[in-house]
Amino acid sequence: MAKSAQTYSKHFIPLESSPEIFTELAHNLGLPASLEFHDVLSLDDPELLGMLPRPVYGLILILPTTEAYEKRVQDEDIKLESLQGAKQNGDVVFFTQTINNACGLYAILHAVCNGPVRERIESDSIIARVLSSSLANGVDELARALEDSEELEKAYAAAATKGDTDAPVNAEDEVDYHYVAFVRSSKSGHLYQLDGDRKRPIDLGTLEADEDVLGSKCLDIIRNMVALENNNVNFSLMALVEGAEV
Repeated sequence: MAKSAQTYSKHFIPLESSPEIFTELAHNLGLPASLEFHDVLSLDDPELLGMLPRPVYGLILILPTTEAYEKRVQDEDIKLESLQGAKQNGDVVFFTQTINNACGLYAILHAVCNGPVRERIESDSIIARVLSSSLANGVDELARALEDSEELEKAYAAAATKGDTDAPVNAEDEVDYHYVAFVRSSKSGHLYQLDGDRKRPIDLGTLEADEDVLGSKCLDIIRNMVALENNNVNFSLMALVEGAEV
């Protein structure tokens, strides 16, 4: 995850970047079974991009947290006004990250709680309970609601122990990768980059009426992020889409 000057009161074991693990956790949190995460196999190959179901409701980018990346984020955040103590802006739901190494969880929440998917969250679910209890009270209360949810922590812990990669022995140990989400606001049609380690949502401008999150605008932004890291091969991308009909 991205390094931060913040002192965390809670630490989670990081998630492996697996669409199956992300989908299972999202379903356990309240995403309907008809939606799932898929790997995006290329940023440029039309044939591979065409294999994904459309529309794409959200993207989760897995990126290496190099020193150059950390410096860029630090410089950009100097110019941003913090949302601490503020209400949500109404255009997107934003979760400030207060749990260390849980950036995968925050990326899932950002993808699921924004755009048209938000209206499809299961009514009697962990996410629905967190939102109903705290969303109207502002970003700080929403962050605390996540920290205090024992059922969320239990669901997360079950997912974090799965996968092919050995989890860190100590949950407080930093890892050298990070997850960020890209979503389209149902209210304004704007594309947002949502990263709980940043001060606020990053408004990336308006999408065309018929453009989803995997359109040319977002792909260009992600290509640029990769290029700034000298085309580091440790990037990967997942898309939130409709699942195959059973």
